[in-house]
Amino acid sequence: MLSSVLVSEHLLLAGGGHSHALLLKRWAMHPQKRPKGLITLVSSSSASLYSGMVPAYIAGLDTLNGINIDMRWLAQQAGVAFIQAEITGLNPDGTILLLNRPALPFDRLSLNVGAITKQHAFRHAIPIKPLGPALEAIAIADEEANDAAVDPFHIVGAGLAAVEVALSLRRRWPGRRLHLYIGEHQLRPSMGQRLGEAGIVIKRTTAPDTSSTLLCTGSHAPHWLAASGLPCDARGRVRTHASLQVVGHPQLLAAGDCAVIDGNQRPPSGVWAVRAAKPLARNLERLSHNQRPLSWTPQRRALQLLGCAVDRRRPSAWMLWGPFLFGPHPWLWRWKRHLDHRFLKRLQPDASMAAHSRNTTQNAAMACRGCAAKLPAAPLEQALQRCGVGQLSQQPEDAQTLGTTATNTTLLSSVDGFPALISDPWLNGRLTTLHACSDLWASGARVATAQAIVTVPAVDSSQQVTLLSQTLEGIQSALAEQGATLIGGHTMESRQASNPPMALDLQLSLSVSGCTASGQAPWRKGPIQRGDVLLLSRSLGSGVLFAAAMQGHCAPHHLDSALQQLSCSQHPRLNELLALSQQHPEAVHSCTDVTGFGLLGHLNEMVAASEAISVNLLVDQIPSFAGALECLAQGITSTLAPANRRALASLGTSVRVLREGQDISYNLEPAIEDLLIDPQTCGPLLVSCSAPAAATLQDLGWTAIARA
Repeated sequence: MLSSVLVSEHLLLAGGGHSHALLLKRWAMHPQKRPKGLITLVSSSSASLYSGMVPAYIAGLDTLNGINIDMRWLAQQAGVAFIQAEITGLNPDGTILLLNRPALPFDRLSLNVGAITKQHAFRHAIPIKPLGPALEAIAIADEEANDAAVDPFHIVGAGLAAVEVALSLRRRWPGRRLHLYIGEHQLRPSMGQRLGEAGIVIKRTTAPDTSSTLLCTGSHAPHWLAASGLPCDARGRVRTHASLQVVGHPQLLAAGDCAVIDGNQRPPSGVWAVRAAKPLARNLERLSHNQRPLSWTPQRRALQLLGCAVDRRRPSAWMLWGPFLFGPHPWLWRWKRHLDHRFLKRLQPDASMAAHSRNTTQNAAMACRGCAAKLPAAPLEQALQRCGVGQLSQQPEDAQTLGTTATNTTLLSSVDGFPALISDPWLNGRLTTLHACSDLWASGARVATAQAIVTVPAVDSSQQVTLLSQTLEGIQSALAEQGATLIGGHTMESRQASNPPMALDLQLSLSVSGCTASGQAPWRKGPIQRGDVLLLSRSLGSGVLFAAAMQGHCAPHHLDSALQQLSCSQHPRLNELLALSQQHPEAVHSCTDVTGFGLLGHLNEMVAASEAISVNLLVDQIPSFAGALECLAQGITSTLAPANRRALASLGTSVRVLREGQDISYNLEPAIEDLLIDPQTCGPLLVSCSAPAAATLQDLGWTAIARA
């Protein structure tokens, strides 16, 4: 018997499959079972589609959000760090390779990366797996679904998945010609009969290789698994022992469609992936305590329910048990829908799971992070006044001037930082750096150097190395692309207990320095000139999306889209402004960046730095991230937003809000009010310039939101 000494290690969960989803649910509901140490989930998507309900979605019976499993939220509740990245390779000795990111080290690895469709000789046809691109292709094909002259849509495959997808497409496209190519295979009589009744033509020839061909032709594991040197079967599935440990690699475990147990081969199916979750979790827990893992023998047969939703009044389903087929019957359809919804409900955000998480990670963990964690304006001003430097709050600038050089450039410096915004240390390092750099960009300066102060949690030194190195890599990724350099910094260890996920206990601050172009004076927050147009470089709403995501009320693809935009550097926007200033030296009059005090708070600073100027804010022109207004309409706000409400006092006086030429300053919808004060991380640049210059910027993608 092995000892039960606790092993502190970096456990990496690769893939967002059903086994890992259920494993996260287990650790969220029973946090005492979660292995100690750093745990990271890496998945190419923050939302995992529940495969059992995909045909119903294709048929139009479910929404995309309705079949999503929010892996980011599940990880948060389980105390697991979440990294959204595509895995491109594996070194079994201890690293996984990620697309456009540094490699990630691990001590123990669990693989649940699913499978992809075999494409055979097809090059242009659409594989059904991965599901995301396939569903997007089907949505695009909707545009010609009712065109009688359009070519048929082709489905290739003779298995259960091909039949179910074909029938679902018939319900989706009642009038489009559908061809099912089955080759030399035989269909079960009742399935062939139902396909014929649905007007789906069965073909035994070779399907055309076009973008209107959908492949349901069996699956194999991702190619990088076999390329890594792991033992794999003919389908590329990783071979494991009954303990789910990979043959020859006891530190690696695998489950789901990417794995197969030696001596207990089973076809790829969500049934076995779901059943594997408990033994996988149990053995990861035992191994973390240095205990011997237990064997698992999966059931030999799986009960499968196959939907036949072609009948719009009475959908039905088949039941398959080994070689026996029953149905189709409407009662079986109702049973399938009941089981599918019950399974998905187990993995949806709910109060009980959140309560378990708060009990272990403290209520403070629900406070907003990033720039929303900054001190509200009122106590900040009081503190500055009390210590005799109140003037710093009277005319706050984005960056401070250090002096001029012999080449007539102005040196500027700024500092910024906050508690970790997300549990991905690389992306958090990048976002924090871009946020800090925006103070210099708003002053018309290019960033040259940065120094960082990083506080890491008081955990194992090996885990500190992982967290710190990933953070520094993220910082460098943001600096290098704009020609800047990380020249030094300081590290500290927290003196507070770390709560999982420990990556959220990182704190990062940066001091950035740079200079303006020769002969160019730094841009200030004012004065705005009469006739100016004010423009934003990108959308608002990051604060509320992050707040909603913490509560499980943000659609995963909305946060993904926002993060994708926020992680893009805005130094190209600075270059656009500098090029404009070179051609028209008096074009740019003032500039700032929209951060913690929200659009209205920073706009008020610009107005206060101007003389006898009022601004007409064109409310319907203000860009916002997808999903932000919906979250605000539900009453969700960032924890800093209530303190920012004092900025609303300017509405109707120095800032008039217009809609279709009418002043609605005193009649704003609550969601619009909240958008105006939503704290932003990596927020947009807000520039005030002449009307001709504004027209040039609009052609480059800037959005005009106000006029002086």
